[in-house]
Amino acid sequence: MSEILFGQSYILRFDPKLWREMRPYPPLGCLIAAACARRAGHEVALFDAMLARSEADWDASLDAHQPAIAVLYEDNFNYLSKMCLLRMRSAACAMIGSARRRGCKVLVCGSDASDHPRRYLDAGADFVLVGEGEATLEELLSRLTGASHGSFEDTPGLAFRSSSGELIRTSRRQIIGDLDSLPLPAWDLADLNRYREIWMRRHGYFSLNMATTRGCPFHCNWCAKPIWGQAYHVRSPENVADEMQRLQARYRPDHLWFADDIIALRRGWMEEFAAVLERRSLRIPFKCLSRVDLLLRPNEIESFARAGAETVWVGAESGSQKILDAMDKGTRVEQIHQAARKLRAAGIRVGFFLQFGYPGEGRREIEQTLQMVRECRPDEIGVSVSYPLPGTRFHEMVSEQLRGKQNWVDSDDLDMMYQGPFATSFYRQLHRVVHKEFRLRKHAGELLGALRRPRRLRLASLRQAAACGYHALTLPWERMRMERLAQPQGLQEVLCSGLTPDQAGNVD
Repeated sequence: MSEILFGQSYILRFDPKLWREMRPYPPLGCLIAAACARRAGHEVALFDAMLARSEADWDASLDAHQPAIAVLYEDNFNYLSKMCLLRMRSAACAMIGSARRRGCKVLVCGSDASDHPRRYLDAGADFVLVGEGEATLEELLSRLTGASHGSFEDTPGLAFRSSSGELIRTSRRQIIGDLDSLPLPAWDLADLNRYREIWMRRHGYFSLNMATTRGCPFHCNWCAKPIWGQAYHVRSPENVADEMQRLQARYRPDHLWFADDIIALRRGWMEEFAAVLERRSLRIPFKCLSRVDLLLRPNEIESFARAGAETVWVGAESGSQKILDAMDKGTRVEQIHQAARKLRAAGIRVGFFLQFGYPGEGRREIEQTLQMVRECRPDEIGVSVSYPLPGTRFHEMVSEQLRGKQNWVDSDDLDMMYQGPFATSFYRQLHRVVHKEFRLRKHAGELLGALRRPRRLRLASLRQAAACGYHALTLPWERMRMERLAQPQGLQEVLCSGLTPDQAGNVD
């Protein structure tokens, strides 16, 4: 028997696009919370939903461990948890019910629960941990297990029901400033051999996830921050290197993903980190996320290269300065171009996150973004549409336009849940066109490189040639289809109805 069973509701199989990509990472936030509970003397176990088949696997884990307390601790380092996908919310509510039926006390922590505690309490949770959860969890567990006494109302960071059913919210808990004080994740609870086998079979290398920071102080008005708010705290380079060294010694990852919202925001941090790694002769290639303005600071990109950066993703978002300004992004289009050039010159791959559909974006702004991608030639891209999350200024701007559906079902949904510039069908088609054009350029570049070295021609070169031919033949058709869908949202709804605009205008 385990006193506490930790789990989370992000089941990769329920997200078809990411299931196809199959790049799973253990639930980092959940593993840190479990390590905190273990440090406090509790017996802990883990249900790792990432590789589960369905919620039924949670039921089996509950039966096997028979915990007194079940904790659904969503991985706040997984950006999809922040998006609160409907399929995962449904899984969380089902998992809460299963635990309650077995007599467990049920605790929930995560972005969606912090925004909508009633929803999770109504599903059967006893407590919602609002915001950052580790300190609240330790204090709450102490009271639930009888190790300490006092009123739950005096525990900051909680939402729960009184005996009369009234919703009670306690005061906001101060977030943890000294991240070095946290224990390292309880990696031993996860089946890392299974993760290794999946990564090696699908990609030929093994990647693990870490985080060096928490939070983001910037003001992009579409970015929700229900866990850390505007605060930003960072681990010391030595502390991060300690974790890397332990991971290398025990699990031998070939690659790391630093899951920070923004790595190395503090000036000089990456330079210090690189120096620490060099002193220890420790080097593991990694990918991470930064901002173009931060990367352009003196010696910054050179420090990334010294530390082992293989790929740096940036939130490019748009090739239109008008849209970047409307988003309160705080960056300039020319900085995107400069950062991409400098990263490539340093031997670092470049990833662009692109966002379409922000209010005020028309065809001109979309074409500016497409042209930016063509000119900057990123090595990878991620394409999405603007997503109104609670607590953001963007959400306030479009709240009156929101329909019944206010969350995507999965990460490939791309539904325009507000009155965006164009309809959902246009953005889904735009997504296909952007990726097809990107893949055509990428495969053509790889094929050209192979043809310059004919002795190295392999079967892969034939595949690249076939891919180039396929994308070259189908791209014009996909563009034509996109153009047919490129009508303002109201007009497109009319056209889809089968009425002419004049006919529609005569309908009461």
